Amino acid sequence: MAHILIVEDEDNIAAALEFLLARAGHSYRRIAGGGGALDEIRANRPDLVLLDIMLPDISGYEIVGALRADPALRDVRVLLMTARGSVVERRKGLALGADGFIAKPFELSELRAEIARLLGATN
Repeated sequence: MAHILIVEDEDNIAAALEFLLARAGHSYRRIAGGGGALDEIRANRPDLVLLDIMLPDISGYEIVGALRADPALRDVRVLLMTARGSVVERRKGLALGADGFIAKPFELSELRAEIARLLGATN
């Protein structure tokens, strides 16, 4: 199965994501801040990054921008997650190069479908 990086500072959301990924048979790693995200992505090349936008040290938008600016990392798939799920936020994230966008709190079925879509799986 896929290896997925979770970049999420809220423990309760991260725990739900970890549970969902484990049940689906994926391997995962979680980091609570954005500061080490790029190094982690460079080192381990995850199949997908579940990336919170509002992190304490660097925003998810900045991380997506850095990934897309780096030729070695620009093909890493990113699903942005935010509690501020407005149309403006969605447009900004997708314009920066995110592959998907999901508003929190999310329905697990919606999240599963987005993960499957981004991993190229069929539902």
